[in-house]
Amino acid sequence: MVQTDLKPIIISDSNFDLKTYLKTKKELVEKALDESLPIGKPEKIYEAMRYSLLAGGKRLRPILCLATAELLGETENTAMPTACALEMIHTMSLIHDDLPAMDNDDYRRGRLTNHKVYGEDIAILAGDGLLAYAFEYVAENSKNVPAPRIVKVLGILGKAVGANGLVGGQVMDLDCEGKSDITAEILTTIHRNKTGALLEACVSCGGVLGGASPEDLSRLSIYAQNIGLAFQIIDDVLDVTATSEELGKTAGKDISAQKATYPKLWGIETSQEKAEQLVKDAVAQLTVYGEKALPLQAIAEYIVTRKN
Repeated sequence: MVQTDLKPIIISDSNFDLKTYLKTKKELVEKALDESLPIGKPEKIYEAMRYSLLAGGKRLRPILCLATAELLGETENTAMPTACALEMIHTMSLIHDDLPAMDNDDYRRGRLTNHKVYGEDIAILAGDGLLAYAFEYVAENSKNVPAPRIVKVLGILGKAVGANGLVGGQVMDLDCEGKSDITAEILTTIHRNKTGALLEACVSCGGVLGGASPEDLSRLSIYAQNIGLAFQIIDDVLDVTATSEELGKTAGKDISAQKATYPKLWGIETSQEKAEQLVKDAVAQLTVYGEKALPLQAIAEYIVTRKN
């Protein structure tokens, strides 16, 4: 691994305790996820779905949804079904991304990937099952939420995961493997879709559930787009600076797959600087909310200081 002594800029001097906040929210999300998907029949597919859904991780996406809804005055319980659905969709993307036909990885979140345990056929179906169930779960379990808001949330989820979002970004990413003429503009388009679209959906869904105004949604979308791109830039940096043990997945995969990455285009230091600027721009969108936005601000800053 490439060693670097870069010290990410701390953007604010807030005393907000992000570590405790993330730990508390993660525990709530983990409990809700476990309860959301009991074992049914055929047992094998439910076991495969639960294997990846309950494999841990940062749970950053559902937490972003909860934090945004709470920013606008909505309750955690109201937003939790959508938060769980977002993690189901994210887990689907990880299962499929790890398949031999895609990024071909053996480890995810520190343990064997789904297809290594259950086979490629069941892994594909487990991802499909989680994707379908995500929409069902929002529709059937969202309580005390006006129907138009639920419809809008479902639309946001569908767009984020489709050909104009995650799927389209993945196609472009695969097409660009091994090519040496990928520009920063193309790479940014890939990752605004592949990584950024779902992160933006997390924030937008939380906003919709919280009754966000058009102005709120615009600000929150800009925030989410910036942190989404910053997240991917740091992912690219960590792929060459962190170990497999630190990442919980195989390090150096981008290089071996000849992927276009930000460090490859700009170098590690410039990539880090650009991620930090994106986060500063994201945080600037939250000024109008005052201290209520501290969780979202701290999460944005965490993105450029994380180690996995």
